Amino acid sequence: MPIIIPKAIPAYKILEKENVFVMSKKRAMTQDIRPIEIAIVNLMPTKIETETQLARLLANTPLQVNLTLIKTASYTSSNTSGEHMGKFYKTFDEIKDKRLDGLIVTGAPVETLEYNEVLYWEELSKILDYADKMATSSIFICWGAQAAIYRYYGIDKVALPQKLFGVYKNRAVTEYEPLLKGLNDRFSIPHSRYTAIDEVALKAHKDIKVIAEGDECGTSIAKSRDNKKFFFFGHSEYDRETLAKEYFRDKEKGLPIAPPENYFLNGKEQDINFSWNSTGNLLFYNWLNYYVYQVTPFKLEEEQ
Repeated sequence: MPIIIPKAIPAYKILEKENVFVMSKKRAMTQDIRPIEIAIVNLMPTKIETETQLARLLANTPLQVNLTLIKTASYTSSNTSGEHMGKFYKTFDEIKDKRLDGLIVTGAPVETLEYNEVLYWEELSKILDYADKMATSSIFICWGAQAAIYRYYGIDKVALPQKLFGVYKNRAVTEYEPLLKGLNDRFSIPHSRYTAIDEVALKAHKDIKVIAEGDECGTSIAKSRDNKKFFFFGHSEYDRETLAKEYFRDKEKGLPIAPPENYFLNGKEQDINFSWNSTGNLLFYNWLNYYVYQVTPFKLEEEQ
């Protein structure tokens, strides 16, 4: 089944070219199917790239997925045109009374700030509270995961001595976890962050379960024990060249940045280790299937 997005959004043409099944909202209205309602709170500066990455992964299931993109009203992105944001994004106030099957909150380049220093922290806090009550299940990515852990459980982030930047091997630490179904014993996940969650506090919390971790990157995936919240501390949604773009961007700015670890094969910048592709697809496929579709009511308004 397809992902339902506006035909004019850049992701539509990109995914159609890749043979990803996309459907316009107009065509979807002619089908007698209740689509899964998923909203993405896109906090990344590269909004078009991020919305395309997530739409690609959400389309990789037998389900019909209706996608809503959410922007912050308290902060205006300077990296994406106002025309694009106005045409394809809604504010939280426009959807706050709507129940959702799933919500995704992306990362953001604000991790070195204290949470209350983030310009849209008050608004994001309201969104996180909303997700707890109005979404069947949610995924929080990178800084979004750290922010959610802090909001829900009071566990803070800690600064790393240097940026965790590269592709890292992970292993499952929970047996028979449906989210990891189909993954190999060892699987790769990209990370790109200057901070980490307090691992001791995370693993000690009775309401949180660590699912996957790596020797170099620490916890990569955790969840709430009620299966309503999933915390992805890495970027399994990234494209093949996303880490390269980040590296060359920072290098061009003169920032202290080392090449991403385990990413450029044999030191060749044109030869990329894209070993997380199947992992990303399976994580989102399994989340939609086991933690959204299988448990969400047919009529969302009936959910308690």
